[in-house]
Amino acid sequence: MSLRRLFSHNFHLQPQFKLNKPIIFTKSIHALAIITENSSTTTKLNLTHNIEWTPGSISYSKLLSQCCKTQSLNPGLQIHTHLIKLGLNHDPKCRNHLINLYSKCRVFVGARQLLDESPEPDLVSWSALISGYVLNGFGEEAISGFREMHALGIRCNEFTFPSVLKACSMKKDIVGGKQIHGVVVVTGFESDVFVANTLVVVYAKCGEFLDSRRLFDQIPERNIVSWNALFSCYTQGDFFEKAIELFRDMIGSGLRPDEFSLSTIINACTGLRDINEGRKIHGYLMKHGYSSDPFSCNALVDMYSKVGDFEDAKTVFDQIKNPDIVSWNAVIAGCVFHEYNDTALELSLNMRRSGTKLNMFTFSSILKACSGLGLQDLGQQFHAVLIKSNIELDPFLCCGLIDIYSKCGQMEDATRVYNMMPEKELIAFNALLCGHSHNDNDIEALALFVEEYRDGVGFNETTLLALLNAAASLQVVNVTEQIHGLSLRTGFQSDPFVINSLIDSYAKGGSVEKARKVFDESPIADLATFTSLISAYAYSGQGEEAIKLYLKMQDLELKPDSFICSSLLNTSASLSAYEQGKQIHVHTLKFGLLSDTFTANSLVNMYARCGSIDDATRAFSEVPEKGIVSWSAMIGGFAQHGHGKEALSLFDDMLKDGIAPNNVTLVSVLCACNHAGLVTQAKQYFESMEDVFGIKPTQEHYACMIDILGRAGKLNEAMDLVNKMPFEANASVWGALLSAAKTHKNVDLGQIAAQKLMLLDPEKSGTHVLLANIYASAGLWENVADIRRLMKDSKVKKEPGMSWLEVKDRVYTFIVGDRSHSMTKQIYEKLDELMELIGKEGYVPVLEIDLHNVKTSEKELLLSYHSEKLAVAFALIATPTRAPIQVKKNLRVCVDCHTFLKFVSKVVAREIIVRDINRFHHFRDGLCSCGDYW
Repeated sequence: MSLRRLFSHNFHLQPQFKLNKPIIFTKSIHALAIITENSSTTTKLNLTHNIEWTPGSISYSKLLSQCCKTQSLNPGLQIHTHLIKLGLNHDPKCRNHLINLYSKCRVFVGARQLLDESPEPDLVSWSALISGYVLNGFGEEAISGFREMHALGIRCNEFTFPSVLKACSMKKDIVGGKQIHGVVVVTGFESDVFVANTLVVVYAKCGEFLDSRRLFDQIPERNIVSWNALFSCYTQGDFFEKAIELFRDMIGSGLRPDEFSLSTIINACTGLRDINEGRKIHGYLMKHGYSSDPFSCNALVDMYSKVGDFEDAKTVFDQIKNPDIVSWNAVIAGCVFHEYNDTALELSLNMRRSGTKLNMFTFSSILKACSGLGLQDLGQQFHAVLIKSNIELDPFLCCGLIDIYSKCGQMEDATRVYNMMPEKELIAFNALLCGHSHNDNDIEALALFVEEYRDGVGFNETTLLALLNAAASLQVVNVTEQIHGLSLRTGFQSDPFVINSLIDSYAKGGSVEKARKVFDESPIADLATFTSLISAYAYSGQGEEAIKLYLKMQDLELKPDSFICSSLLNTSASLSAYEQGKQIHVHTLKFGLLSDTFTANSLVNMYARCGSIDDATRAFSEVPEKGIVSWSAMIGGFAQHGHGKEALSLFDDMLKDGIAPNNVTLVSVLCACNHAGLVTQAKQYFESMEDVFGIKPTQEHYACMIDILGRAGKLNEAMDLVNKMPFEANASVWGALLSAAKTHKNVDLGQIAAQKLMLLDPEKSGTHVLLANIYASAGLWENVADIRRLMKDSKVKKEPGMSWLEVKDRVYTFIVGDRSHSMTKQIYEKLDELMELIGKEGYVPVLEIDLHNVKTSEKELLLSYHSEKLAVAFALIATPTRAPIQVKKNLRVCVDCHTFLKFVSKVVAREIIVRDINRFHHFRDGLCSCGDYW
């Protein structure tokens, strides 16, 4: 039987009771109140007054009690009306029930009116009102009501104190809490376990954990609620270790935890990121039969999602019979956290099919999943659903929308979402700022900050990181300095992320000294800070400083990570520091970093650029997962070393492996063809780039192709290609033509190319030198004089030829005719000895490459003391017999030195590796790997 059946909602059915037997009706109401004491029942009541009967106040009291339990306001209002008509509204029990009902249903005006109309409001009335305030989140009103009650001299009991103390917890009102604590002590309720538990919570929620623990220890007979109260507060206050320690104490006391204990302590394990302890609690939960508890299961899903294996989270979720909104949100958020974005979207659809209504937390995760997958259209659809569902766009949802629009490059839509926010929240502002930075809208990012800062939005370390990233991209040191000053004034200068970003921003702006100053003044000397400055040195070409800083880091016993090793390997490559590169290789092996693909790729690149193509090949074979960077590095290495056929063969292997080339790969392929003189193959690759690989040729590809044609003597074809380029030729293209003109002594072409280069880069000495050499080779000495006069007037200085080599971790540098070395005498004696030996083998100086207008004997003398010859002579003295000799040169190796080195490699039976500005030359047994084509 239900109220709906007994009384018609539309007054069609009348109560079937005889007028002379009102007691029957009273008993019926009493029985009905008992029957409907099911909280899931919705009580609805319609009373008619067209018949004469007078039920008692006790019966109405029962019905009102049931209305309170189910918070059924409308039936309660009808009963109240009927009580007034019957004159029973002054009955204390009915009045207290009505005050309780109105308070729970947020009708505080009605509750307060009943209280004020009461001739003698008692403790029950006041307790009902205070409890209603607390239940509905009106903590301040609850505390005010308590003070008013206390002023009237009404003595509280063990039910009132917990309510008002909870209000103090809500408001974090420690002063009010201590005052009420005093009343508790005076009235003798401090020993009551329920009151004591609430006091523990008040002090903990207000941050007074020592007092909270002291009160907890003073509870004479602690129950499970006492323990739960304290370690729940510890967990909420991020004192996770304390919470777990307290939980162990509880288990040790012999008290069995309940589902609330377990779910709370699982949250503590999540906060501590202690998956092992979490698994123990999971086992404890299974052992004591709480595996079906929804709170514990939800906590487990959340823990495994954030800390452990997501498969474990999914397994726990799948075992929940009826997942609630918390369960769904936890598993969907876990998917997004582990970047299983497809699964997150699939689960959200399943959630909707299950009848569970999506809330703002669900939508927040969905938007992150759409953002991760770049599904702008789907994100817009969810945005539309949010608007239609009248779901309030809180800052987190706005962040999600801004994020997805930003990642899809729709900054106008992202800005529109931000501008529609009624109150600009910092979290949304940061999302928009990062969006501009992500889309390379660096100027817009800086302008947005200036505008919002004036409007008082504020900023935090995330804001500063986005601004420093923008300043780094724009390479504007003055902006970095301003952000630095802002961080100093606001105390963010000690934040490790801000410090590292400052170092990066200063370095990319060309001010490594200021980056170093930030590093030196930093209170933190951790791996991230060292990584930032090492990367800064590597970025600015100061490889030696990067190596020194790494050695300092080793002194502090900081273990390098893959990023540092990758940076150092790239630094060694740029310096051609083979020995140092090998030492870094040893460190990568020692710390187990070669499983990292980036480090492995850097190792391939380092060995290739340091002249050891065999080591590079070995390193390439050991790369765990070969991607386009791995293949490109190895193909480029073969190309630089003149192994054109091997480079092209490897390129074919890459295509067979299903790896599509990129711009860099195809540049390396064309370079391989160039160094091997493979003109036909080069033309095939160049002409099929867009059709076969979908890559439009860039300036660099054109420069390579023009250089290939120029070296092969196809000067007209090279010039035709320049004229057909879809954009204006840059310095690389004209430089390739100028080199070709010099090789083939074409004065007209040389003049055209040189004029273009002088307009593009007037301060580059190489252009003037090459043009002068072209004139000299044609015997146009007046033109040579004009060029030299132009260089003098324009203050353009010729870059001196320089060679260097590394011996026992030290770099030795030589220039032409250098006599500054401590072993100068021995070097020149060794050089004379070599000249005699190779002269017997048939070496004759190639005098025509010296374009000075001097006598033959002087030309021979000038040629004999070129920097690479001095470097090789020194290497033969200072390095072990039979060890390969590695020399680097800043210019192209001349024909005479090339011939000299071929003969020397034969007579001394040593491999000589020379890296000039274009490529590597491997001299062995009188031959060079370039095949005399370079």
